Amino acid sequence: MPTMPVLERPFPDPPLPGTRLPVAPGVHWLRMPLPMKLDHINLWTLDDGAGMAIVDTGMRTDETAEAWQAVLSTAPPPSRVFVTHMHPDHVGMAGWLTRRHGIALWMSRLEYLNCRTLTADSGRDAPDDAIAFYRHAGWSEAALESYRVRFGRFGKLIHPMPDSFRRLHDGQVLRIGEHDWHVVTGSGHSPEHACLHCPALKLLISGDQVLPRISSNVSVYPLEPEADPMGDWLASIERLRTRVPDDVLVLPAHQEPFRGLHARLAALEAAQQRAFARLRERLAQGPIRAVDAFEAVFNRPIGEHDGQLLGMATGEAVACLNHLREQGQVRREPGADGAWRYWLT
Repeated sequence: MPTMPVLERPFPDPPLPGTRLPVAPGVHWLRMPLPMKLDHINLWTLDDGAGMAIVDTGMRTDETAEAWQAVLSTAPPPSRVFVTHMHPDHVGMAGWLTRRHGIALWMSRLEYLNCRTLTADSGRDAPDDAIAFYRHAGWSEAALESYRVRFGRFGKLIHPMPDSFRRLHDGQVLRIGEHDWHVVTGSGHSPEHACLHCPALKLLISGDQVLPRISSNVSVYPLEPEADPMGDWLASIERLRTRVPDDVLVLPAHQEPFRGLHARLAALEAAQQRAFARLRERLAQGPIRAVDAFEAVFNRPIGEHDGQLLGMATGEAVACLNHLREQGQVRREPGADGAWRYWLT
């Protein structure tokens, strides 16, 4: 069994709720609660003149609002809000912060527009295309009905988005306080995830693009069923390895800051290649549906009892199968039950 790389963790103890912990000159770590199994998110503030720039905001919950109020009662006033990507634990409080303080939201274009698209689904019935996507993956009628009930909840997890934003794009250099921060975008986990690299401070705010002990979900969604986000994810690993030196302190969205970026990128890439190898072995035994690929992709079974987990697992299984299809290793045909069957070419 391959071992995890040994990473240096200079800050093993997270800040208490409602407090900021300094991790570098002018850079502070906050931690906010999440109402899920992954029960926290790390946020960051950067000294920005007389104020502070905020990087990521937490999910829209009463607990997060209370924690922010505690922080803001003692911290410098917010000067602007940066959001790495569109997921609710990162963007959920962005509208609340920007409106309360009259400040701008900075976000990449694809993340902002995709977020606005998903919030527009609130109150809608699940579209036929989405039902067809999960039926093609092999979901049961009970799982499809659960999806119909849960559909459109994204907008409830975030405050209404600002109606304008400042664009982040790859290669951009931002002056924040006394330092330059370079934007390095990645994709796969989300459409145009923005990481922030400060060469002078030797820091990388990595969001969900690089995490120390868990891997980010890389999924195909009903909106773009033939996408290859896994190819994008692997290309993003190479981009970070090429653009960001190994000597940075990585400030991730979950778990603890760490050193050992390149070793962690190599481990993520190797783990994905092992998942591909297990999946090819399973496909060699005969045609399978996407839901039959879970144990090969994740090295453990996944049932239908948790609808959110089932959706993430299905999205990543399809992402792996689509990537192998893109490489000409796998083909698919529809089955009589409406589910796609995949097998090795």
